[in-house]
Amino acid sequence: MSDDPIYKNFKNVLKGAKEGLVVTRFPPEPSGFLHIGHVKAAMLNYHYAKMYKGKMILRFDDTNPMNEKIEFVENIIRDLKTLDIVPDEVTHTSDHFPVIVEYMEKMINEGNAYADNGSGEEMKNQRDNGIESEHRKKSPEENLKIFKDMLEGKAEGWCIRGKMNMQDKFKCLRDPVFYRCKNESHHRHGTKYKAYPTYDFACPIVDAIEGVTHALRTIEYHDRNGGYAWVQKVLGLRSVVIYDYSRLNLVSTILSKRSLKWFVEENIADGWNDPRFPTVQGIMRRGMTPGALKRFMLEQGPSKNTNLMEWDKLWAYNKDVVDSKAARYTAIVKESQASIVLDNFDAKITIETHPLHPKNPALGTKPVLFGKTLIVEKEDVRDLKVDEKITLMKWGNAIVKKVEEKDGTFVVQASLKLDDKDFKKTKKLTWIAKDETTNFEVTLVELDHLITKKKVEENESVKDIVNKNSYISYTAIAEGCAKEIQ
Repeated sequence: MSDDPIYKNFKNVLKGAKEGLVVTRFPPEPSGFLHIGHVKAAMLNYHYAKMYKGKMILRFDDTNPMNEKIEFVENIIRDLKTLDIVPDEVTHTSDHFPVIVEYMEKMINEGNAYADNGSGEEMKNQRDNGIESEHRKKSPEENLKIFKDMLEGKAEGWCIRGKMNMQDKFKCLRDPVFYRCKNESHHRHGTKYKAYPTYDFACPIVDAIEGVTHALRTIEYHDRNGGYAWVQKVLGLRSVVIYDYSRLNLVSTILSKRSLKWFVEENIADGWNDPRFPTVQGIMRRGMTPGALKRFMLEQGPSKNTNLMEWDKLWAYNKDVVDSKAARYTAIVKESQASIVLDNFDAKITIETHPLHPKNPALGTKPVLFGKTLIVEKEDVRDLKVDEKITLMKWGNAIVKKVEEKDGTFVVQASLKLDDKDFKKTKKLTWIAKDETTNFEVTLVELDHLITKKKVEENESVKDIVNKNSYISYTAIAEGCAKEIQ
């Protein structure tokens, strides 16, 4: 087992795990882009496989043709590559459809499943009240005929339910649905199939077939674990160890793919890679780094404790990664600019060479223009007083001579006092020299959360809590050398 310190929170968790024999799987449904919740699942599975020198399978859980697209498959593979996650094998649940059909026939023949055409409401009522369906009495022959009709698209409205225990304390295990009719085109198989297995039926079968030793699942599936084990037992399949871990919950964040899809379709977001989205491509576009994500996820480890976490910690980790290699440029918001006129600076413009980063000379240098008129932020000069000493960053001190305001625009008259090296109690001002030939306009974007609440309640619609001011853009005046930014 790997002794890498990054796995300190991973040890002594997986029951019966042996070096070289551990097989994990990451099974995303290709119905959207990977989001930060999937990142935790992917990293736990990948790093447990690495820690035990085993393997991880990337399996596309493609049993719901209505929502799945090849575009999502391609982007999931792309996003895992971004995160430095390289699966040892790539499979699809739909690869196993023929054998899953055989297992369903076996289950029906042995009296462990039956066909039912009750409505969703009727089945919910039966589960809530522990009432057995009348269809439970059907013979295996009747059930098998209906199942074959389902596969041929001739039994609309029917499904196959596992004959488990209608008195089970977990209502989700009271005869769950294992097969459904779906007359939809599949992104890989077209119209070949007319009925599809549910996750609860397909997952334990495919895990056993593909050699998975440990199935890592979020704790919300805990109540279904008995059903997973039951399927493997009645079908005579090798049993797989399940480990539950906590789902990643972040404040003011939507992780439901259905809701994220709504934001895209309503043009509130400009695609799955919108920088306000919690998708891998969205947060990367916003400036996140794979290194920060990895540190954040591995530090949490496989904990079972469910917490509502702030984004601040993740962005703080990201700052640790990018701060030492991020070049520094200056821009002043156009609408809120003010001027400082230096009465004792005679040249129109002078140029000096300064480092792009104060502590990382390897990043190179940039030309900095010094001029008689400087552009600063209005908020920085609004409260200045005559005779107050200020510090112009990367230049030196100056004394305020006069502060004028006209129609909300501030102009400060000041005198440079570069021989004064006392910067302890001065107000520090960021500035750029006013120069029409090099300065240029840029758009600065400020992003907020897409929703107005920290936590979305279970039955709450995102339509009611959309933040209408989550994307604000400003025009700013940038120093000319910022044109080098990609």
